[in-house]
Amino acid sequence: MVKKILAQTYLWILLLLLYSPIAIIIVYSFTEAKVLGNWTGFSTKLYSSLFAVNTHHSLMNALLNTLSIALIAATVATLLGSITAIGIFNLKARSRKTIGFVNSIPILNGDIITGISLFLLFVSLGVSQGYTTVVLAHITFCTPYVVLSVLPRLKQMNPNIYEAALDLGATPLQALRKVIIPEIRSGMISGFMLALTLSIDDFAVTVFTIGNQGLETLSTYIYADARKGGLTPELRPLSTIIFVVVLALLIVINRRAGKAKK
Repeated sequence: MVKKILAQTYLWILLLLLYSPIAIIIVYSFTEAKVLGNWTGFSTKLYSSLFAVNTHHSLMNALLNTLSIALIAATVATLLGSITAIGIFNLKARSRKTIGFVNSIPILNGDIITGISLFLLFVSLGVSQGYTTVVLAHITFCTPYVVLSVLPRLKQMNPNIYEAALDLGATPLQALRKVIIPEIRSGMISGFMLALTLSIDDFAVTVFTIGNQGLETLSTYIYADARKGGLTPELRPLSTIIFVVVLALLIVINRRAGKAKK
């Protein structure tokens, strides 16, 4: 009984530490105070100011850049990661372990090392840094996560289904589209969501590959804003909106996955 109470207490303390900063941001997004922690009464002025025309133009540009980069990177990484996972799954056991180990290196490697490596690569190739290099960099570090999301679904799949489809006259491409992809779809969706979140959240890799052409993402904008001595108050409602959207997507995906299992 005592162990159960201690375990539950530990769990609630951990959840409190994880979510209390988010809760604070959400609460103070509904006040006009410029300084976080100073409550001046309930107000939605920061939300209206965030979406007002011709205000916070640089912040909205940074947000649009972040979302477009994340969507492109997550989409391409999902396609590449899914194809790679299928290829790894069909290798021999020893080769599968070797490639799996190589795939884990970028995940375990520090972001700053990845950022510096890609920076040196682009410089050595003479590639002008900007939007394209950031997208390529995000695809690079997101793809291994998609591979890890798809591989477990392939291991759970009955391999005889694919062989049966071929025996019944389906081409390899048709069997891939109608047999394998439906089996790994949940892993692909999880990988896409993970890649999307990682891309939106990334700073270390982005700052090394963004160049000096004036391109800004949300992470680099916040970093530059913080160095000026404070954060733009409209970042609080923006953070709240992003959190709510991601939470809603996760709830929808989990519900659909639960229904699919039933």
